[in-house]
Amino acid sequence: ASAPSLNLQPTMFKSVLAAACVASAAAFAPSAPMGVKTNARAISRGPRMQEMSQSVPFLKRPAALDGSMVGDVGFDPLGFSSIGDIKFLQEAEIKHCRIAMLAAAGSIAQDIFTFPGVSKVVGNAKMTGVHDILVKQGAMGQLLLWLSFLEVFGTIALLQTLDGKRAAGDFKFDPLGLGKGDKMARKQLEEIKNGRLAMIGVGGMVHHYLLTGKGPIQFLAGIPNYKSCIAPGMGPLCKF
Repeated sequence: ASAPSLNLQPTMFKSVLAAACVASAAAFAPSAPMGVKTNARAISRGPRMQEMSQSVPFLKRPAALDGSMVGDVGFDPLGFSSIGDIKFLQEAEIKHCRIAMLAAAGSIAQDIFTFPGVSKVVGNAKMTGVHDILVKQGAMGQLLLWLSFLEVFGTIALLQTLDGKRAAGDFKFDPLGLGKGDKMARKQLEEIKNGRLAMIGVGGMVHHYLLTGKGPIQFLAGIPNYKSCIAPGMGPLCKF
């Protein structure tokens, strides 16, 4: 027996084709979770897309960076917030910010004035040069010992932060009362912004010193005669 033939009118064929397309597309549409009622308004809005990062607009905002932390602009291109505890990462960033701000201030200060007795110990050395001299003299061992002692208290504070008993970076240290009243939120934002800038700045200062053997102010002062800043054999890296 021969197979029956389908004799569809053009209008009917178009209707069947459209219905088939709608049915296939519906297979990929997100369905509502069980127990959740949907309405016409929810259907009209459609699925909610993940927000884009404020700092890197072409990347999606990490789920852990919801804007609740001070200075959070959704910047995490390497995805650290999806691996580690966000409280631990926040504590680490604030600590590095504060250390970098101290390092930046010290790097600039050594080009402006010299503390009494420093020249007798390290001569005219600066930046990493001072570090190398103090290592040979054994002074860095003492610094390492006392800083390790301070890290004990830092570890206790970190554990309290992870338990939700303490805000990240909060050591109740404000001798000048700069964060009293409604100023605290602004001061926290200023600290994190200046700290991030300091981390980048210190990296540049150390890089310039390794290449030129000059401190930051000394390096900037020689920019008009840029050849004096890039003369070969000046920085520690140029000796290898």
